[in-house]
Amino acid sequence: MLNNFREWLKPALQNLGKAFASTGLSANFWTAVGLAFAFASAVVYGLHLQYSFVIGGVLLLVSGFFDMVDGQVARALGTTSKKGAFLDSVFDKISEVAIFLGILVGNYSQGYLVLLAIGLSLMVSYTRARAESLGVQLQGIGIGERAERLLVIAILGMAGAAFLNYAVIIVIIIAGITLVQRIVVTARKISD
Repeated sequence: MLNNFREWLKPALQNLGKAFASTGLSANFWTAVGLAFAFASAVVYGLHLQYSFVIGGVLLLVSGFFDMVDGQVARALGTTSKKGAFLDSVFDKISEVAIFLGILVGNYSQGYLVLLAIGLSLMVSYTRARAESLGVQLQGIGIGERAERLLVIAILGMAGAAFLNYAVIIVIIIAGITLVQRIVVTARKISD
């Protein structure tokens, strides 16, 4: 859903990409920075210290920011590549699993809910990858893409430790809806 706003934000995102490209650091570097912040967020959630839910949420938002930066840097430098796209996608999934693991270890939500959230989140990504391998584009299809799921965790979680459990439940719901939406769209577009 948020991917649909990218066209509207394109000028600002291009300027952002140029600013970070001017550092001389590669897009893959910024991808790794985003992953590092996601791991830091997961560790903070896992430690379950006072205000971990706020600090973890802020670190998660910073990770999401760098997830936007890497692609913009690649476009600004003219260095977009299949390798970079692959690393970005894989690191996104690693960071998402790490975040949920931190929530589980920190005891912010029940294990079965975290497992369901991880499973459905990965299935949303898998359906897109599989559909695109068949020539069906799914970017922007669904109410619970990765950005929305992580925003729910970060923002709702910052409201209080108890809200992280509700955030996980919301992620389960929107990921489930998105999975169904993507299956339906792909099935309609594939002609055998």
